[in-house]
Amino acid sequence: MLEYIKETPAGQFLRFLGFRQPWLTYPEEQPGFMPSVVCETRASASETDLEKTLPKASATIRATEKDVTARSPFPDTADTDVAVVGFAENDLDDPRNWPHGKKMWTLTVVNLYTFCVYCTASIVTPTAEAMMVRYNVSLVVASLGLSMYVVGYAVGPMFLSPISEIPRIGRNPPYLYGFAAFFVVSIALAFVDSFPAIIVLRWLQGLTGSPALASGAASIEDIYDIYTAPYGYVWWIAAMYCGPAIGPLIAGYAVADNWRWPLYEVIIMSGIILCLLPFLPETYPGTILLRRARRLRKATGQSRYQTETELHPTRFSKVLWEALIRPLEITMKDPAVLYAALYGGLVYATYYSFFEAFPLVYLGTYRMSLGGLGLIFLSLMTGCIVGLAGYYVYLRSWFIPHARKYHADKGKPVEQEEWLRPGLFGVWGPPAGLLLFAWTARADMHWIVPTVGINIWAAGSFCMFQSIICYVALAYPKYVASLFAANDFVRSMMAAGFVQFSHSMYVDLGIGKGVTVIASLSGVGVAGMYGLYYFGAWLRARSKFTG
Repeated sequence: MLEYIKETPAGQFLRFLGFRQPWLTYPEEQPGFMPSVVCETRASASETDLEKTLPKASATIRATEKDVTARSPFPDTADTDVAVVGFAENDLDDPRNWPHGKKMWTLTVVNLYTFCVYCTASIVTPTAEAMMVRYNVSLVVASLGLSMYVVGYAVGPMFLSPISEIPRIGRNPPYLYGFAAFFVVSIALAFVDSFPAIIVLRWLQGLTGSPALASGAASIEDIYDIYTAPYGYVWWIAAMYCGPAIGPLIAGYAVADNWRWPLYEVIIMSGIILCLLPFLPETYPGTILLRRARRLRKATGQSRYQTETELHPTRFSKVLWEALIRPLEITMKDPAVLYAALYGGLVYATYYSFFEAFPLVYLGTYRMSLGGLGLIFLSLMTGCIVGLAGYYVYLRSWFIPHARKYHADKGKPVEQEEWLRPGLFGVWGPPAGLLLFAWTARADMHWIVPTVGINIWAAGSFCMFQSIICYVALAYPKYVASLFAANDFVRSMMAAGFVQFSHSMYVDLGIGKGVTVIASLSGVGVAGMYGLYYFGAWLRARSKFTG
C-alpha cells in the first residue's frame, strides 16, 4: 500500500527531500535497470511491428528522423531515434489499471472535496437574517453571500480546468493549491466584520474551491473506462446534490448561538479535506508519462525518451484560449450540448431557488424553527438517494451487462442515445414534483405533502442529470473536460441569477404560481430530452465536433 503514495503530492515532496525508500522508487531508478524499448532504424521499420512492446518498461514507438528534427525539443536527438514513452498493456502506472482500492481512495477524496465546496455554498443561508440586522441590508442584498459564491465557482473552472491538462502541471496542483487558498479565505471570512469584504471573500471562496467541480469528472474519466465511469459519476453527482442539502442543516442549529458558527464549520470541514489532498494520487496520464520520460532520460543519460506532448508542444496561451473558446462554441452550435447546458442549468437553478422558497413555506406557513428548516433540506438528499439507488441498480443489473454483451457481439459500443434511457423516465420528476410542492404548500395541508414533491423532484432530476453527463462525455470525448467546465459555468450563472430574483418572484406571485412558472420551464425540458433521444444520432452525424 505504501507504494501508492509515490504519485501523490506527499510522495513527490518526500522524493524531492531525498527520501528513496523502496516504496518511493520507480523501476527506472533501481540498480541495473535496463529499459526494454523497440527502436527501429528507417531501413528496418517496414519489417517490424512498431507498436510491439516488451514487458519490462513503458510502451514505446519510434519517431522518424524528420519528426525528430522538426519537433523534438532536445537538439541532441536530431541524429538518433526517439522512443515515445507510453503505457504498456496492463501497465500498473496507467490509472485505468490501478487496483480497486487505489481507485476508490481517489474517488472518495474527489467526492469529499466536491461535497465540501457545495456544502459551503448553502451553509450561509441561515445567517441571512443575522446579516440583515448587523449590516442593515435587505434580504436581496444579504443573498449576495450565496449568489456571489456560486458566481465564483462558475468562473473558476473555465481557467483552472485547462491548467490541469497541461502535463507538466496535472490534476493535483490545481486541486491542492486551490483548496489551500480556499482554506485561507475561509479563515479570513470567519473573522472579517465588513459586509462588502464578506461578499468579496465569498466570491474568492467559490473561485478557489472550484477545481473539483469540473475537473472531478475528468479525474473519474482518467481512472475508469466507458463501462465503469458511470459508477464513479453516480457518487460524484450525489456529492453535488447532497452538499447544498446538508449545509443548512449543520448551520441551522449552530447559528442560533452565534451567526459565525457556520463559517467556523467550513474551516473545520476544509481543514480535514486539506489533510487528505496531499495523499491524492495524480490521475492525468500525460503527467504520469512525462515523469516517466524524465526518469528514463536521467537513468540512461539519453534524451531520446520523450512523450507525445514533448514532441508536439503547445503554448499554454493557445491551450487556454482553445479551452475558453471551444466549449462555448460547441455549446452554442451543437443542439445536444446546448440542451444539456440549459436544462442542466434550469435544474441547478431550481435547486438554489429552494433556498428562497423553503423559508417562505416552512418558516412562514408552517412556523418551523431554523433547525427544522435544515431538516427539510434533507428531502433533497433523500430524493437523491432514491434516484441514485434506482439508477445504480439499473446500471449494474441490466444496462452495463447488456452494453458489454452488445459490444462483444457487434464489435462496437451501443448507440450513445441508449445512455439517455433513465433520463426519459427521470425528466418527468421535476415538473411533477414542483407542481405537487407548489399547490400543497399551504397551512391546511400537512407539511409532509409538499416535502414529498421535493423528493420526487430530486429523484427525477438526479436520473436525468446523470444520463446527460454520460451522454455528453461519450459524444464529445476530445473536449470533455472543457465541456464540463462550460456546463458548470452555465449552471452556476443561472443558479446565481435565480437566487437574486426568485425571492421577489415567490413573494409577488405566491409560492403556488411562482413555482408553477419554474415547473412549466421544466416541462419544456421533457420535450428536449425525448427529442435528444430520438434525433441525437442525426444531430451528431451533422456536428463537426464529434469524434
